[in-house]
Order: sequence, then structure tokens, then C-alpha cells
Amino acid sequence: MSAASWRVAAGEATAELRDTGSRFFAFLAPAPDVAHAEEFLAALRKRYPDATHHCFAWRIGRPPVERASDAGEPAGTAGPPMLAVLRGADLTDVVAVGVRWFGGTKLGKGGLVRAYGGAVRAALEQLPVRTERARVLIRVQLLPERIGALRRLVHPPEIELAGERWDEQRVEVDLAVVPEREAALREALAAFGLDVVPSQLT
Repeated sequence: MSAASWRVAAGEATAELRDTGSRFFAFLAPAPDVAHAEEFLAALRKRYPDATHHCFAWRIGRPPVERASDAGEPAGTAGPPMLAVLRGADLTDVVAVGVRWFGGTKLGKGGLVRAYGGAVRAALEQLPVRTERARVLIRVQLLPERIGALRRLVHPPEIELAGERWDEQRVEVDLAVVPEREAALREALAAFGLDVVPSQLT
């Protein structure tokens, strides 16, 4: 992915892996911020209180902020392998939770790495993914009676309406435009005689 686009989780996915009696479930979900990731993890802990481990990894933001936890498994055998799979898939805004029920036979560090990483890899095959593109935010101020004409310039996904604020005298409108369409949009706005603020990437 280029710096102008990136891939994010657009839904949830689950996969199961069994190894020498142990059961491993990988749960993937969108995580636009840490609060969403923690909420997803807490919900799985509540749903499966009898599980031996609830390990996790997430990548959030751009550039991604990463965190991983082995949650009682030997160091480096659960959270980091799951994080490596997410990183290899070039995904962000995603959380992975590995839930394990111990089957009575120790798998060793290598076995745990393969199991947790393999479960997340299998879940990734089912995960809906969306490509996000960088946007330039253009803020426009205009009279309320001109809002209809401005809205005709909105053409998703290249140009999107990002917000409106009204008062009695004017409307302030935020337009989010992909960088390659910015110049053309500014020309159209200038033709309307509209004031715009400096560019800001979002």
C-alpha cells in the first residue's frame, strides 16, 4: 500500500485450529481506536470465561500503534505471532484475540507460535477488508441559499461531504477530497466565488 492508501478491517472473522487436544480460536474485528479493541477483548473474556488463555494483538492508526499480549502463555508464543500475521497482511485498525482451551499436552514454544499464528492466518482469509485513501479536508463558507449548488460537487468516494455547521447568516461545509481531485475541486469552488481554508490531510 502507498502512503496515500491503507487497508483496514471492515468486519469480523473467526477461525478454529486444533492441536494435540488444545483448541485455538482466533477472533478478528475492526478497531478504530484502543477503546474498541479493549471492548472486543473484554467481551470475549466474558463470553468464554472457561478458556485457559485470552491472548491478543492489535494495530491501530496510521502509522499503526501496535500492542500484543501472551496472557500467560510463554513469552513471545501468542501475542507477537498474531501481531506478525496482522503486520504481514498490511492491516491496521484491527484487533486479533486468540482464545485457547488447554488439551492436557504441552505444545512447546514452536507449537504455540504455529497454532496462534495459524489461527489468525485462517481468520484473515474470511476477514472483510476495506482500502482507505488519504483525503484533503477543504472547509468552505457560504450563504445558506447556495448549499444546494455546493452539494452537487460531492461525488463519493472521490469527493465526500464530511460535515456541515449552520447559523442564521452562513453555512460552513467540510469537503473531503482525494489529493488527485483537489485542484479540480478548488477550481470549481473558485468559480462559485467561495472562500476556502488551507489544505489539511486527514
